[in-house]
Amino acid sequence: MSPSLPTARLLTHGKIHRQAEDRSTVEALLIVEGRVLAVGLEAELRQAWAGPLDVFDLKGRTVLPGLCDAHLHLEKYARAVGMIDCETPTRQACLERVRQRAVTARPGEWILGHGWNQNSWDGHGTAAELDAAAPDNPAYLTAKSLHAAWVNRRALQLAGIDSMTPDPPGGAILRDDHNEPTGVLLEAAMARVAERIPEPSSHAVAEEIRRAQSELWRVGLTAVHDFDGARCLRALQILHMQGALHLHVLKSIPLEFLEQAVALGLQSGFGDDWIRIGHVKIFADGALGPRTAAMLQAYDGEPDNLGMLLVDREGILEAGIAAAHGGLPLAIHAIGDRANHEVLEGLAALRRYEQEHGLPPLRHRLEHVQVLHPDDMPRLAELGLTASMQPIHATSDMPMAERFWGNRSRFAYAWRSQLRHGALLAYGSDAPVESPNPFLGLHAAVTRRRADGSPGPDGWIPEERLRLEDALRGFTAGPAEVAGLAPAIGRLDAGCYADLILLDQDPYEVPPDALASLLPAATMVAGEWVYPEGSP
Repeated sequence: MSPSLPTARLLTHGKIHRQAEDRSTVEALLIVEGRVLAVGLEAELRQAWAGPLDVFDLKGRTVLPGLCDAHLHLEKYARAVGMIDCETPTRQACLERVRQRAVTARPGEWILGHGWNQNSWDGHGTAAELDAAAPDNPAYLTAKSLHAAWVNRRALQLAGIDSMTPDPPGGAILRDDHNEPTGVLLEAAMARVAERIPEPSSHAVAEEIRRAQSELWRVGLTAVHDFDGARCLRALQILHMQGALHLHVLKSIPLEFLEQAVALGLQSGFGDDWIRIGHVKIFADGALGPRTAAMLQAYDGEPDNLGMLLVDREGILEAGIAAAHGGLPLAIHAIGDRANHEVLEGLAALRRYEQEHGLPPLRHRLEHVQVLHPDDMPRLAELGLTASMQPIHATSDMPMAERFWGNRSRFAYAWRSQLRHGALLAYGSDAPVESPNPFLGLHAAVTRRRADGSPGPDGWIPEERLRLEDALRGFTAGPAEVAGLAPAIGRLDAGCYADLILLDQDPYEVPPDALASLLPAATMVAGEWVYPEGSP
C-alpha cells in the first residue's frame, strides 16, 4: 500500500443508480478526492485501488446522484427562513403571527413575512388590518407568488405612497373607492416599499445562505440555479472563498446588469464548478396568483383583465442581441399564454439573428412556461429552448388555474407535452414560492395530485403526468446540461463529482404516492458527507 496515495472511499452493498433516470443499479462506488473513480462490483473496485480504503456499508440502501433545483431564489429563500410564515389557512391566522412578532420587535423595526395567497383566504388584506396588528412597525409581507406585497400605512408613508401616487410602469397600487391605497401592491409597485427596507450586507446574506444550505442538503439538493441579484452573487463568492460553499450554483444576471456584464466581458460558463455564470434573467409578465400573468384572452370572470405584459417580442430581441454578443443566453420568466407567445416570437427572431451573424446558438430558457396556446406547444423544442418548469406549481395552482383559466388549463403545466415534442426540461421549485424539497416536485410530476390525494386517483390533467425516469432526469441530468456542467454533475460515472444522496427506500420501488414523504438519510457533496454532520 503506497503511503503517497490518498484515502479512497468505497460505498458498497447497496443499490447505486449511476443515472437517476435509469432503474438499473450497481453494487459499489469508488470515490477518490471528491470524484467518482469507478462503479461496478466491489471486488473489481478493490482491485482498482492500491491506496488506503475507507469502506462504507450501504446495508442495502439506495444511492442516487445528488438532485438539482433548476429555479430558486437563494437569497430570498435564505432570508425567508427567518421571516413570518404567512402561508396560513386564514388571513386572521396570518395577522396573529404578525401581532406576535410585533410584540418582540423594536419600535420602527420592519416586520417581514412571506407566503400569503388571497385566493386561499376571503380576499386581500388591508393596510388597516396590518396597522392594528403592528401599530409601531412598518410591515411588508410578500405573496406566495412573490408578485404582490401586503403592507401597512406606516410602510406606505415611508415609501411616499398616497392617493395621488401614480401606478408605476409594470405595476399597480390597489385602491379603494376613495382612491386610497388598500395596502396591496402588485409587481413593480412593490419596489417603492421594498427599497425602504434596510438592506443586509453581503456578509450577512452569506451567513444566511450558509445556514440555509443545510436545509437544501437535508432534502437532497447538491446543486441549484439561482435567480436572485448581485448581492447574492457577492455572498456566494464570500462563502466560496471561505471554503464554505458546498453547492454547485449556476448564477443568473438580472437584466438591469446586462450592460455592465457585457462591458466586463462576463459570459455564460465563466467561473468554476461551484459558482458559474448562467443566463440573463428577464420578466415577461407577472403571475397567476395576482392575475398579472399576461393572457391572450381575459381571465375567466374578469373580462377586462389580460394581465401585465412587461416586455414584448421587440424587447426580447433587443435584449437578446446585446446578450448574445456578450455570450450570454436569456432566461425569461413567462407564465401566461400571451407572455409565452411574445417570448417565443422574440426568441425566434433572435435565433435568426444568431444565424445571420455567425453567433453560436445559445441555450436560452423559458422559466415556468405555465400555460401555452396549443399552437405554441412544439416551439420550444423547434427553437432549441429549455423548458425550466416547476412541477409543484401545478398541484398548488390547480384550483386557481381552473377558476381563472378555465379550459385553457388543459395546456397548463404541460410537462409531458414538452417532453414529447423534444424540449430539454429542467425542474425546480421557485423557492421560497414553494418548498425546495425535490421529492414534493417528483410526487407532483408523477401523480399530479396533492398529498391528500386530490383531485382524484388519476390526478389533474393526467395526460401530462410523467414517468419517474423522466421526472428524475429533470432534477439531475437536465439541469446539469443546461448549466454546462454535464457530465461532471447529475450522474455517478467515472470523473463525476461524488455528489449523491442515500435513501432508505428506492424511489422506483415505492408507490407513487409515497414519493412525497421520501427524504435522504444522508447527502454527500464532492465525496464528503454534508448531511447529517459527519458520517450517517
